[in-house]
Amino acid sequence: MSDGREVICGPLRTRPLWALVGLGAAGAGVALVRSVFWGRLVDPWVFGGLLVAPLAVLGLYAAGVLVSADAYGIRSRTLLRRRSLPWGDIADVRVYLQYGRHGEVIRRVCVVLRDGRTRRLPLPFSASGDDRPDFDAKLDALRALHRRHGGPESDHVPVISHRTAGRGSAVSLVLCVLLLAGAGLAAWFVPSVASERRAWDSAVFCAAGTSAAERGDCLASSPAVIARTEAGRGKRTSWLYFADGRPVERLAVSQEAAEGFRPGDRVELTLWRHQVREVVGQHQVWREHFATAGEPAVLAAALGLAAGYPGSRMLLHRRGRRLPDDEVLPSALPFAGVLVGTALWLLPLRYLHPTTLPASPVTVAWAVTGSLGSLGLFAWAWRATRIRVPRGAAAEAEPAAEDVFLAARFLESTDYNPHGFGTHIVLGGGPPAVTPHPGPGRFAAKRIPVERLTVKDVRRLRGGDEDTVSLPRSWHIAELDDGGSPVRLAASPADLARILGALEPAGAGRRPVG
Repeated sequence: MSDGREVICGPLRTRPLWALVGLGAAGAGVALVRSVFWGRLVDPWVFGGLLVAPLAVLGLYAAGVLVSADAYGIRSRTLLRRRSLPWGDIADVRVYLQYGRHGEVIRRVCVVLRDGRTRRLPLPFSASGDDRPDFDAKLDALRALHRRHGGPESDHVPVISHRTAGRGSAVSLVLCVLLLAGAGLAAWFVPSVASERRAWDSAVFCAAGTSAAERGDCLASSPAVIARTEAGRGKRTSWLYFADGRPVERLAVSQEAAEGFRPGDRVELTLWRHQVREVVGQHQVWREHFATAGEPAVLAAALGLAAGYPGSRMLLHRRGRRLPDDEVLPSALPFAGVLVGTALWLLPLRYLHPTTLPASPVTVAWAVTGSLGSLGLFAWAWRATRIRVPRGAAAEAEPAAEDVFLAARFLESTDYNPHGFGTHIVLGGGPPAVTPHPGPGRFAAKRIPVERLTVKDVRRLRGGDEDTVSLPRSWHIAELDDGGSPVRLAASPADLARILGALEPAGAGRRPVG
């Protein structure tokens, strides 16, 4: 692969790619022969050939990808373009994570230029555990060349994922704009829906001398006979068919109405604005549903609140703009709680008052109380998602006399944390120990050998901490030295400081951390 002077990255499996090229070329050939030479333009073979023809381009593109690196820099070649990046222009070599539809993790290499722009390399590429060793080896070789001939900004491998500060917020911006546009469109329909509903509610039957031109705004009745019914299943439309096609040939109704009417039933039809709005029979009645103004108003409010979630993600990216690109941002779920809490009082209020402001004392108190509650929830969410700076151990005046169980996890399997079984650390009534439960009692607890532990650093979660995906984003990590082996301990900032404070008096050495 590499002798320390050059790295070459090509497709791992070329046979399937060339098979795609052959299949696509064969399909294009079949379509060409049957359409040009045989004159059969409308033919299943022509359509099938045109369908598989793009596979040739895809296979040729994938088979022609090549990335190489040497003392000069990184060169990439694809079917459409060639690119060369000298090491002097590259600030860092990183890993970019993407998540597939079924939860698989796709890893790609990304280079960051000195001017802040990023370039994703087509290779190396990892989409499964089988090609992960080769991906890691190529990545290590690229970073080794960068250290030798350039100046990397970080001494560890930055990993950029959807949880980290370095991931852009363009998707959130587009989603927020689309939801706000949908909210504005729904709000635009509110006055027209309200006007139509008021006109229907106030409509009366036409007088005897009403002209034909004026009969559209009043109600008219017409007798009819049901010829047959058609009850649609699922999403299919249900129909009523009328004898002799009078006054209309058929009418779309609900499934229940189609099943309730019978062929031969004599019914009375009510027409308004030249359309059948009501069918009244002896045992069944169908009325067209006229939406109230509250329905589009609720939809507009719901879409506006939904736009708040991608907006909160953009806000978190803004607050974390000074963080390193690979540090994990706080979760936006607290702001989702604010939006849900706001929806509980705002949506009913918008349904009852879609076009007017609350006027009664009850509705005014409702709006004021809900607004204050949402403001309080927003303050809580703002505080819950603040960026907490890692700090060292918390000094304790006296050790606790009783056992205290703190949620914490050693991320590596050790003799005191076999197979990563521990979920809590118990302090106080005895030596610090790892337990698989939150207490009470020290059942199955394993003592932590604090005499051989040394605290090296305390930091926030990074994108490269793949085993912390299930942990809260607000937790911090203490990097420890366990007799020469690196060990990571994760816990909430306050609990982690307390645990480190309990480990120090017991004999664990520590290097000052910032």
